[in-house]
Amino acid sequence: MNEEKIKRINALYHKSQAVGLTDEEKAEQAALRKEYIEAIRADLKSSLENISLLNPDGSITDVKDMKKKPNNVTRI
Repeated sequence: MNEEKIKRINALYHKSQAVGLTDEEKAEQAALRKEYIEAIRADLKSSLENISLLNPDGSITDVKDMKKKPNNVTRI
């Protein structure tokens, strides 16, 4: 998500607090918020998939490989 869209989200929020939004602006705000949340989720997923775990036996497991073999997960 680019900086312009984030500024627009903030502008719509401040306008909603001050004078209210039209139906079109409410729809735009909802769409922008949805896009923002999707971008945050994608970024978090990407970050989490790049994590490696050190197992008690000394081996290293990549989190992205754990999705393929969920039985290898040790529950504490």
